[in-house]
Amino acid sequence: MREQTLAIHAGYEKDTQGTMVVPIYQSTAYEFKNSEHAANLFALKELGNIYTRLMNPTTDVFEKRFTALEKGAGGVGTASGMSAIFYAIANVAEAGDNIIVAKQVYGGTTTLTGHTIKRFGIESRYFDVNNPSEIEDLVDEKTKLILFESITNPSIDVADFDAIVSIANKHNILTCVDNTVATPIYCNPLTLGCDIVVHSASKYTTGQGLAIGGIIVERENLVDKIKNNPRYSHFNEPDESYHGLIYSDLDLPLFTLRVRLALLRDLGATPSPFNSWLYIQGLETLPLRMKQHSSSALAIAKFLESHPKVKKVNYPGLESSSNYKLAQKYFPKGQSGLLSFELESLEEAQKVANSTKIFKLVTNIGDSKSIITHPASTTHQQLSSQELIDAGVPAGLIRLSVGLEDTQDLIDDLKDALDS
Repeated sequence: MREQTLAIHAGYEKDTQGTMVVPIYQSTAYEFKNSEHAANLFALKELGNIYTRLMNPTTDVFEKRFTALEKGAGGVGTASGMSAIFYAIANVAEAGDNIIVAKQVYGGTTTLTGHTIKRFGIESRYFDVNNPSEIEDLVDEKTKLILFESITNPSIDVADFDAIVSIANKHNILTCVDNTVATPIYCNPLTLGCDIVVHSASKYTTGQGLAIGGIIVERENLVDKIKNNPRYSHFNEPDESYHGLIYSDLDLPLFTLRVRLALLRDLGATPSPFNSWLYIQGLETLPLRMKQHSSSALAIAKFLESHPKVKKVNYPGLESSSNYKLAQKYFPKGQSGLLSFELESLEEAQKVANSTKIFKLVTNIGDSKSIITHPASTTHQQLSSQELIDAGVPAGLIRLSVGLEDTQDLIDDLKDALDS
């Protein structure tokens, strides 16, 4: 099936009531048939529902549908996009290990990798996403993950998948891509050689700013890279917390299974059934919405490029963009609804952000309502001046999440704010 059909039907087999809409299974726990059935579920001899911290029928549909759109093998929902990123790291790295992270990532990812996981004994090493050759000098025997974004937020750079994957495979290291901005409609990193994809489902997936959530998806045959790989010995040795289970011996998607059985079990950042239901509703219209987001964003980027007060526009759909060739290679159908542009100063940027009427001053993206953000004073406020430059976030940068309003109304709103 093609993506529009998958977005509406994948992962759902109607229950005994024949409901056309996926039900909300608002339940904490599930009755076992008998003691043997319960024991078989816990031993993975049978697959089924045990407890909603681990799995839930509504969340199961969301996971299967999103996995189908990402062309993956298995997925696991989480309580937020940040918990998805943390679980992806915690699933492979422990004290004494290191991960390699692009400098140009979302501010929350920067603080997680640069500060929080230090207390877990995990080191982060950073590379310029525009110069992936830097990764080579950062790799050692303790490197467990290379983490980057397909379209960076808010610098709007495009990752060179081929270059990054080539280095990762040379050293037998897993790659993890935050594909939130591109969405599975415009990019499928798993088909480009990447190993793991993470998303904030709070963004384009819901589409209306309704719920916080995330998801992790792994590629087909990931076991081939992990089995007998000394970097990931814990996947190849008995897990004493799960009666000696060896993940690499199972005929199941092993990365997301370990997230479910170990990290969701012990840390519990699980999506609620109601939120999973909201993501399912959002996925049904995601392909259609992304076309409008992308079309309007390109028109707005062209307007901004022609405005005398605008120093630079970051949108990979512009032919003048340094990312244009990579965008045409990896995102030929569209480049999403996120863009940024640079004004002369922080004061000028804040003045414009305060002056728009339709664009609302909010720290979110992917909403049906258009959003304007000044990253240097909000999402990236915690970074030093040099870190802001490294992340592609100068003081005068404004980020736009282009919504579904009339395109000309949005252009007029920006024009009025820039000219005021």
